[in-house]
Parts: sequence; structure tokens; C-alpha cells
Amino acid sequence: MTKDSKSRVAAETTVTTGMALVCGEITSNCYVDIPTIVRNTIKNIGYNGEEGGGFDYKTCAVLTSIDEQSTDIASGVNKAVESRNDNSEQTTDETLDIGAGDQGIMFGYACDETPELMPLPISLAHKLAYRLAQVRKEKLVNYLRPDGKSQVTVEYKNGRPYRIDTIVISTQHDPEVNGKTDNKSIQDIIRHDMIELVVKPVFANYNIKPDEKTQYLINPSGRFVIGGPQGDAGLTGRKIIVDTYGGYARHGGGAFSGKDPTKVDRSAAYAARWVAKNIVKAGLATKCEIELAYAIGKSQPVSILVDTFSTGRLPDEELSRIVKETFDLRPAAIIKQFDLRNLPAKNGGKFYQRLAAYGHVGREDFYIPWEDTKMASTLAQKASMTTAV
Repeated sequence: MTKDSKSRVAAETTVTTGMALVCGEITSNCYVDIPTIVRNTIKNIGYNGEEGGGFDYKTCAVLTSIDEQSTDIASGVNKAVESRNDNSEQTTDETLDIGAGDQGIMFGYACDETPELMPLPISLAHKLAYRLAQVRKEKLVNYLRPDGKSQVTVEYKNGRPYRIDTIVISTQHDPEVNGKTDNKSIQDIIRHDMIELVVKPVFANYNIKPDEKTQYLINPSGRFVIGGPQGDAGLTGRKIIVDTYGGYARHGGGAFSGKDPTKVDRSAAYAARWVAKNIVKAGLATKCEIELAYAIGKSQPVSILVDTFSTGRLPDEELSRIVKETFDLRPAAIIKQFDLRNLPAKNGGKFYQRLAAYGHVGREDFYIPWEDTKMASTLAQKASMTTAV
């Protein structure tokens, strides 16, 4: 995407002990050295032999099986059904001509529980995971290995976050920690360090904090030396819920990573988040879910549905009407709105790579166009006009 912005990509990655497999369909005008990209990615994550927990970027096998995009799919994407059936003079405006790269349903969600308008549990989990990696990479402790996970259970009262019930952090570690080899001493050290260096810095930015009854489950299964691909297989799309809203909202089932922007699994899900976030930012609802449905080869969504869970200032049907007249949700219009084809080159080839961990929505650590809320004032104005009428 960095070298050829109009590349068509539908790639999958599988990792297991000593092996990485990249397969799928890619049509592009540039050569991509996939093995080198794979090895550099594994290296940057931290899997470097014994120190990385048994997976090694230097010695793992890298297998590739790549074909070109199906010509049947390409014909539907290159020119939308509406354009092919229109006998009038064809426009050069690409937004009228590109069809959706697949059928499917995409969801976007926003709520007012956090400043970034995300559900509090997944926002906390993402920030804990990010901080855990930061502690490891900055060597604030010297025993952490790359594999790690986080989870937060939030207690709600009257539909609002009330207290932090449970914090779970599992982190891979060396067999010996600070000179200790017995499991109890190791777990005591890790528990202390995770609370002090990971949990407390994250919660310093939140009004709601752990209390004396909050459970800390730090490496609850005990020893965690074997991890990463050696401990468990990995596959593109296995973590679509942690990529989005942590199960708080619905998901259409399509993964994001490994797909170019013509794939509405990715681009339309981003657009749905954008619309939902602007509705909440405009004060038209305290929580909002947008559902978009597409048919392969057609540019216009076949369905646009707004659900505010009875928190909307206007009926959901009226908000759906306002969304339809305010947002152009055709695939190429979304691509143009977010500049999805040029973002890789503008970010040194790292934009989509940075999205692949710590969530595709609700991010504040770098600029993401679908997190923009400039349309909130327009929505508020249209809602006011509707209310006045």
C-alpha cells in the first residue's frame, strides 16, 4: 500500500512453533519482500530466540502462498453495479465507480464513558496492554517477554461505570526473575511490578480507580515462560473483538488487518465508528451503534441503521435519515474521506501496522481520521432543525 496505493490486498497470517505462513490474494504493481517484512515484524515484537521465549525471527520458517485477486471480484470492485448499469456518460469521479469488495454487515459504536467515547472496560484493557509493552521495551524491568494480555471487569450501576471489579494481566517472563527461581517468589515480584508499573500509571488518568475490593489477577495460572507462537497458534482475525469494542457492541465478523480499503469489512467499519462517535459527540445520544450492510459490487450501502439504545434525543429512525443525508458511505467516498490509500506513505509505511495492535478504534496515541469529530456540529444543527420543525 505504501509503494502502490491502489494495491488490492486480502492477506492472512498464521504463526505457530517455528513457522509463519502468509497466504492470500494480492494484486500490485510493486514487488514486496514478504519474508523480510515478516522477520522484521517478529524481531520488533521481541521474539528473538531464548530471550523471546522460544520463537526466533532469525531461524523461523517463513512460507508464502500468494495469488492475484479474483478477476470476478475485481470486476465488481473496479466499477460498481450502479455505474455499469447506467447508460449515461460515465464520470471520472472515483466515488461513483467503485463497488464494495464484499458483502457483509459492519458495526460502529461510541458511548460517553471515556473522553475518546469508548466503553470503559476495553479502553482500560487496551491501555494496560500498551503500557505492559512499554514497560518491557523500555526495560523498566528486565524479565518480561513479548507475550501478554489484559482484561478489565467494570461494575455498572444504573447503566454507568461504578467501580473496577477485576483486573487481569498475564505476562510472559524469564524462568529466573530478579535472581529468584521458585514460582511463589517470581509471582510475588511480577504482581508487585505489574501493579506499580502498569496498573497505577494507567489509572492515574481516570477518575474511576481500583478500590480495596478490586481483584488483581496477575498471571493467575502461575508460571508463564512458554508463550507466543510456541505456546499457542495465532491467526489473522482471531481477535476482532479486542480490535474493536471488547464485546460491548455487535460485530459483523470481518477482520480488519490484511485488507486494502476497498474491503468494506475494514473501511466501512471505520466509517461506522466515525458516524457513531460524531452522534455521541454532538450530544444526540449517550451511546450509539451504527449498522451498515453492503453487497459485493454495489457502491451504496443496502442498509443504514442507527440504534441509540433509547438514549437518543431524536427517534432512531430520524437519526438514520440524518445520517443518510449527511454522510457519503460509498466505499470510495470513505477511502477519500479518510485518505486510506495515502496514509501508509504519509506515515512511513507504518500506519496500518500501528493499527494492528491495541485497537483499530478509540486510539489517541496517533492521528486516526475516523476518530475525528468535526461532523458533530453539523449533526447537532440538523437535529435542531428537525426538532424545531
